[in-house]
Amino acid sequence: MPPFNGFPSGKVRMTPIPGPFFSELLPEIDDLGELKVTLYAFWFLDRLETPVRYITYADFAGDERLMCALQGESLDQALDRAVRRGTLLKVDLSPDDPAEVDGSQIYYFMNTARGRAAVQAIQGGQWRPDLQDHPPVSLESERPNIYRLYEENIGPLTPLIADMLREAEQTYRQEWIEEAVRIAVQNNVRRWKYVEAILRSWQEEGRDGTTPRDSEKDRRKYVEGEFADFIEH
Repeated sequence: MPPFNGFPSGKVRMTPIPGPFFSELLPEIDDLGELKVTLYAFWFLDRLETPVRYITYADFAGDERLMCALQGESLDQALDRAVRRGTLLKVDLSPDDPAEVDGSQIYYFMNTARGRAAVQAIQGGQWRPDLQDHPPVSLESERPNIYRLYEENIGPLTPLIADMLREAEQTYRQEWIEEAVRIAVQNNVRRWKYVEAILRSWQEEGRDGTTPRDSEKDRRKYVEGEFADFIEH
C-alpha cells in the first residue's frame, strides 16, 4: 500500500461529523465495512445541496472507489449493520418485478431529525424522492483545491500567486476556475494572468455555465482578441 502524501495545502473542504458519532457510535462499530459505508454516507450527504438529502443503494454500489475500498466485503451486509444500529434509516420503494430493481429506489437517510421526518413523509404518502433532483456524487468527482490545481497545471506556487488564487477562489465559481485552467493548458498558455483574463471575461460578459465545445471556433476565441497578448508567437 503506497503511503499517504498528506493533505494538500490551502483551502480543503471538510466533512462535518456529529459529535455523538465519536462518543456513541464509533466505540460500538466493530465491522470495517459498516464503518466505511457510514463515513461515506456522511461525506456523500454533505455534498448534496438539496432540501432533503438521501443516498440510494445505487449511489453506494455505483462508486467504484468505495466498492474497491470495501475489498470484497459485502455492501449489503455493511448497510444492513448500519441500519440495524440505527445510524441509517432505510426506505425500500423498489418495484415488485425483480427485473426492474436497480437499487435506485432503495433510499437511505441519516438518522437525524430531518431524516426521520423525510422517512415519515414517505411512509405517510406525503412525499416521494425525485431522482431528477438527486445530483451524482462520487469519490472520483472530489475536486482538487485551487492551489493543487495550479501546481499540477500551471507551475510552482509562490506567496504572491497564493494570494491571487485565494482572491480568485472568493470571486469565481470553482467550475469556472477549473474550466479556465483547462483552456489555458489546451492552448499551452500556462500563466495565471491568462486564466484570470478568461475568468474576468466570463464575469463581465456572462457565461451559461456549460463547457465550451472543442471546436476551432472556441479555440480561436481564446487565442485572439483580448487574449492575444498572453500568447507567445
